[in-house]
Amino acid sequence: MLVVDEIEVRYGQAIAVAGVSLRVERGSWVALIGANGAGKTSLLRAIIGLAPHRGRVVLDGADVSALPAWERQRRGFGLVPEGRQVFGNMTVEENLRVGGYTRDVAEVRRGLEKAYALFPRLEERRRQLASTLSGGEQQMLSLARALMTGPKLLLVDEISWGLMPILVTQVFAQLARLHAEGMTILQVEQNAREVLRHAEHAYVMSAGQLVLDGPAGEVARDPRVIESYVG
Repeated sequence: MLVVDEIEVRYGQAIAVAGVSLRVERGSWVALIGANGAGKTSLLRAIIGLAPHRGRVVLDGADVSALPAWERQRRGFGLVPEGRQVFGNMTVEENLRVGGYTRDVAEVRRGLEKAYALFPRLEERRRQLASTLSGGEQQMLSLARALMTGPKLLLVDEISWGLMPILVTQVFAQLARLHAEGMTILQVEQNAREVLRHAEHAYVMSAGQLVLDGPAGEVARDPRVIESYVG
């Protein structure tokens, strides 16, 4: 589904991502872990076109490297951004409809039905302003909004950030449900223990480079990962 080849991201003279290559197979769940500042979010932003970069990004067989972010989204990327980034002065349903902006009326209707089936709490609060939701509800809304685009590949950035443990469990359960239905997921996550329980493959970044990758179960048992990220 995704081929990332020699991606480099610079901010001025600082190199945030230094020639990273990775693969995400169709229907798989891939984790990207590492310390703060390792370059994980910069890599994700480069993949979706939100950060200037060198290198090649191929989605579902099509080279999208030269395309702007909005066109990459049309081609099949969906992003759950770090920090939720919902539109607080809009209602829950308005946020969802923004996610489906590029789709036709029937697709938006089906998207809303799916979002409310996945997150019944959002349907109960569909007329509330997003700013009045709890942190967990805003995270659900951010995920549901990304699904409104009808993505082939879901990019998930720090979905457990700021959530209580019980809400982390709930959000991961919803990701697991989506994955079981065939969704391809690339997830950046600080909660290495939880994401490595669910993912099939994992990459570890440090100082802008990939330093380890393999089946998630093997990565979770690696002494270096246990010491640095799992405990």
